[in-house]
Amino acid sequence: MTTLHILAAGSLRGVWPDLIAAFHHQSGLTTDTHFGPAGLLRQRIEQGERCDLFASANLKHPATLLQRGLAMHTGKFSANSLCLTARRDVVTENDTWLTLLQRDDLRLATSTPLSDPSGDYGSCLTISDRFIQTAVKVETARVQLVGGIDSLAVPTGELAAQWLIDQQHADLFIGYASYAPRLINHPHLQVLSIPEPFNIQAEYGWATFTHSANPLAAFLN
Repeated sequence: MTTLHILAAGSLRGVWPDLIAAFHHQSGLTTDTHFGPAGLLRQRIEQGERCDLFASANLKHPATLLQRGLAMHTGKFSANSLCLTARRDVVTENDTWLTLLQRDDLRLATSTPLSDPSGDYGSCLTISDRFIQTAVKVETARVQLVGGIDSLAVPTGELAAQWLIDQQHADLFIGYASYAPRLINHPHLQVLSIPEPFNIQAEYGWATFTHSANPLAAFLN
């Protein structure tokens, strides 16, 4: 029986097992999934790594592989947004997600742009002219601690925001809102929503490289 080899964005780790279990029940096909930052996974594909389907946290990576003639088909299958995680003991009564980003006494961390879409989306928070003062704060104070080739290695099973703050590498972390239900279970952390006018719609897409992956692509759609 054919085993589908999948490269998938790390932010899918929590939901992917249930998706794949449902797919296996429907199709009878087996899969082997390896997770990582989507930008680095795309580089591995470009360097010749075998892959039947690539699940990315950014539509640009599948589109690039299609444009370069490496992928057969692409599609969109999910979405995400961002939130801000803070050390609870640095949050004052009057603080909001915006005032926290504007505070010069706090260290802000993100994932690494280009290597990890989470870092790309975090950077996008700085685009709006209405957000210019905080844009300066994010650009000058951000430390790209995870998601890159030479980044800190977050232990298996740990969330980047929680681990970085626990280890005192940062006071704030911009990351995916899909992690919020797990992060709020840590009493020393406070998770703050970023309102829609400023938040980013993170779009997830797939790319197929073999005909064998077509049933999984259809399932994801």
